[in-house]
Amino acid sequence: MTWLSTGETAAPGDLVALASTKTNYFIFRLEEGGKFETHRGIIRHDDLIGTKWGSEVVSHKGSSFYMLQPGIYEILSNTKRNTQIMYPKDIGFILMKMNIAPGTTIIEAGTGSGGLTQILALMVGKEGHVYSYERREEMTNLARKNVQKLGLQDQVTFYNRSIEDGFEQKNVDAVFLDLPNPYDYVQQVRDALIPGGQFGSLLPTTNQIVKLLLEMRRMDFEFVDVVELMLRFYQAEAEKFRPVDRMVAHTGYLVFGRPILRAVCEEEQP
Repeated sequence: MTWLSTGETAAPGDLVALASTKTNYFIFRLEEGGKFETHRGIIRHDDLIGTKWGSEVVSHKGSSFYMLQPGIYEILSNTKRNTQIMYPKDIGFILMKMNIAPGTTIIEAGTGSGGLTQILALMVGKEGHVYSYERREEMTNLARKNVQKLGLQDQVTFYNRSIEDGFEQKNVDAVFLDLPNPYDYVQQVRDALIPGGQFGSLLPTTNQIVKLLLEMRRMDFEFVDVVELMLRFYQAEAEKFRPVDRMVAHTGYLVFGRPILRAVCEEEQP
């Protein structure tokens, strides 16, 4: 099973999103004989199977929903979690900045609930691979379930251990750390990356950033950037087009860099 259907109509095993509003999605996989139940009524899976994507469907109480194929944004927003997952606004920039594409091999440490893991697995495709490290067994188990829900388990290898002793992989394309102390593991990152590979990290406070920057400089990382992203939605109504009352402001600082190999001057050679 995969996360996205290739047919014009829904089929058993497809992942569907029933949307009552643009911010309220219920995501589940279709099963013959199954039922979707909320306070707004019941919809039988058999009534959805064979229905065209984008169709309006009605519960037994008369409540309307639209049956959609879930997008990446909806999948991430509805990920089952025990901890805060990374925000879509940050993940999108991470993917671009770190050149995450089909065929990429990437290590992440600090799996958490697997929000980023799911998106990385989608992006690297069957040609690439995600190696995910997490110390807490309960978080690894939850992340594994979230990845399996999308049918992406073959693209992810989970490790339930600390990264203090380094990573099992070498010469990977990218490493991302979602840890409170990434500055303690810069050597391990460098040992795992190809020269010139992509390193990224997410941190909530400036004092953590300073520690990481000092260690990256000491370990010969260049092309270093620190980024903070803001996201503001607008009311999509022609009669009252204006910003919504709230915005997704500070969620963390993103730090990026690439390990380089410095030239050795002739007079320095033995």
